Amino acid sequence: MGEILQEFYNSTGFSQLINPSHWMETQIGSYVIKIPGEMIMIAIACIFLYLAIKKGYEPYLLVPIAFGMLLVNLPLAGLMEDSGLLKLIYIGTEKGLYPPLIFLCVGAGTDFGPLIANPRSILLGAAAQFGIFFTFIGAIVLGFTGPEAASIGIIGGADGPTALYLTSMLAPDLLGPIAIAAYSYMALVPIIQPPIMKALTTKEERQVKMEQLRPVSQKEKILFPIIVTIFTVLLLPSAAPLIGMLMFGNLIKESQVVPKLTEVSQNSLMYIVTIFLGLTVGAKAEAKLFLTPATLKIIALGLIAFSIGTATGVIFGKIMYKTSKGKVNPLIGAAGVSAVPMAARVVQKEGRKYNPSNFLLMHAMGPNVAGVIGSAVAAGVLLMFFG
Repeated sequence: MGEILQEFYNSTGFSQLINPSHWMETQIGSYVIKIPGEMIMIAIACIFLYLAIKKGYEPYLLVPIAFGMLLVNLPLAGLMEDSGLLKLIYIGTEKGLYPPLIFLCVGAGTDFGPLIANPRSILLGAAAQFGIFFTFIGAIVLGFTGPEAASIGIIGGADGPTALYLTSMLAPDLLGPIAIAAYSYMALVPIIQPPIMKALTTKEERQVKMEQLRPVSQKEKILFPIIVTIFTVLLLPSAAPLIGMLMFGNLIKESQVVPKLTEVSQNSLMYIVTIFLGLTVGAKAEAKLFLTPATLKIIALGLIAFSIGTATGVIFGKIMYKTSKGKVNPLIGAAGVSAVPMAARVVQKEGRKYNPSNFLLMHAMGPNVAGVIGSAVAAGVLLMFFG
């Protein structure tokens, strides 16, 4: 009976989880030590679940990501082995299928009206992408290869699907830490951005009340995705999967002739792809791949990228404030990152603090959706050079 019980215990994940002989080795300086990697990752997964469920930080993304992380770090489950369930689902991430589908769904739920009404907003979206290229240089300095540095830099766009797509093409081994960093910073937009916005603007600038945007015709909204697709893809063919799907999703919405396709894209398809994408992203966060010095560098660089993107957007907003003689609230520049619509909501909230009658949401949506286009274009540029 004792031998049977011992064999049963040895076949359980507990035997590996708590047995130091199965722990992963890591090097700290000149010393090599063993750490309970799976335990640490399980704890991190539980923290993410807490943030998603209790605090409400991007729950639609963070819950599947955290649970995928939990599953893959349970010893002997084998979910990411050749015939494992998550390995099969992961094919869509590995081949770059899920991110463009997410872009299709995002396009079907996006109103480009504020950008069309105020075309200057695209300059704010472009300015917020500066963090991508600044961090790319920083990653090169820290010893990452060109493709790896490009994948790390794209975190600055605060666009999870774009980061996943570019990383799956250029540096698939870094997909776990880059995905966790990208989606974590997206979820932390309400915490990271306000201090930067306040530090770079004056009280007078934050109180600026902007004029109402002009009405945008349905014809303009229909022509916009067609024109953007033709121009962008001809100029930068490598951006076609992301820009093409984003604009196709928007066209089926604005055409108003295929309401069922719009409804499916905005709801069922979005949630299905999010489940698959989230689980497989979390499943790439295995302890042996995640708990490395490189991961710490990626997380630090990602925060720098996101912070610089926010700062450059606000700085360019200040330039527009000056050139417009005080008619543009520079806070809207912070929405130039691609976290739609959270960054725009943060701008609205911060603007109302200093002027309760202010309504900046629609003004912020212009640079916000421009940021989505900008991050996709930036990914296309990086893919063109390193793909």
